[in-house]
Amino acid sequence: MLSTIKIYTTDLELGMFVSGLDRSWLDTPFAVQGFRLESHAQIEQLQDYCQYVLVDTLKSYQPEQALQSKLRNTRRRLPAERIFQGRDLRIYRDDSDFFQEQPLAEAALESLVDDLLDVYDKVSHGGNIDQIQLKRSVEPLIGSISRNPDACLWVARLKQHDEYSYHKALAVAIWSVSLGRELGLPRRDLRSLAMGGMLMDIGKLRVPTAVLRAERPLTGEEKKRVREHVVHGRQILAESGIHNQDVVDMIAYHHERFDGSGYPTGLKRDAIPAVARIAGIVDTYSALTSDRSYARAQSPSRAIRTLYEMRDVKFQAELVEAFIKAVGVYPAGSLVELSSGEVGVVVAESRTRRLRPKVMMLLDSEKRRLGEPRMVDLGLNPAGNDQQPPLVIRKSLQPGAYDIDLAAIELPAN
Repeated sequence: MLSTIKIYTTDLELGMFVSGLDRSWLDTPFAVQGFRLESHAQIEQLQDYCQYVLVDTLKSYQPEQALQSKLRNTRRRLPAERIFQGRDLRIYRDDSDFFQEQPLAEAALESLVDDLLDVYDKVSHGGNIDQIQLKRSVEPLIGSISRNPDACLWVARLKQHDEYSYHKALAVAIWSVSLGRELGLPRRDLRSLAMGGMLMDIGKLRVPTAVLRAERPLTGEEKKRVREHVVHGRQILAESGIHNQDVVDMIAYHHERFDGSGYPTGLKRDAIPAVARIAGIVDTYSALTSDRSYARAQSPSRAIRTLYEMRDVKFQAELVEAFIKAVGVYPAGSLVELSSGEVGVVVAESRTRRLRPKVMMLLDSEKRRLGEPRMVDLGLNPAGNDQQPPLVIRKSLQPGAYDIDLAAIELPAN
């Protein structure tokens, strides 16, 4: 009989005795090394901090057989070299900090959004994509993310364009390149990920606008019309003379799913090109974190948890886990409440202590607006001493909590 078993936090139930975490106890607000789950609030808090925990079968109120049924049949993890065979992977290091990179990221994205609008405008009027212009346009973005992705991730979350499809195209490109950087893909592949991200939904320009913006359940025929955007996208690429296989694969297969439940062809697992598996993850994350006609946006951290729950079902686990490493457990733009009761927004993650990002404080412990926002790096253990524990994130908040408008926020001077 096993006395301790590993259980994912999504499978926790009342009565289980948690004896270990997937991280240091010091990185969490839990005061003791071992406790029995007696409320759903405890489970939700564990889910905010951990992907899995260790459960003591002898101290739990449930029999071991019932606990064993919670164990997932997880396959052996593959290294990135196996997933991206034939590609010269490398290790990226931060060559600038957030405040150094932020103005460069702003400039790169301002220029890129203008070119992106031009691409969509030309295609919507029957023209073709200028791939030379597009390749040139994405270079500053790739350079910024290669040096330090935090600034671009911050801008992607806060800069909301009036037209959802344009904002989504830009955000998907940023998240795709950030994930590619985490995986160690070479610069030429990052360029392909950026182009594929921006063009992923270009085929929707040939789908009736009334169908795309319908605020009601779509009919079977209308769903078919929406799904045809994949075919339209491939046609637009072909008409524009774009034959980059990674870009084509991202457009063609970003709605395929690891378990074969996707479209247009129901591909499974390794039959889905690796870059398309990346595209599916970032496309879904973008949808989850955006307000659409039929659904309210989830908080970034809730969307991360949703993706994690889909690992090895809808999406390949290794790539989901790499995405979480790339954007953080609390991605940039996440509204969070700290253990002090103060409220802030996550600006950048810590590469080594992912539960301790940089946070811009906006509200005091009484939820009153601060006269001047201030930056706090939770990775430096602020306020930690013998009398007072370190400041930590207590919970994530829904977008718009306490009437906080992220688009109106300005960074304080460094």
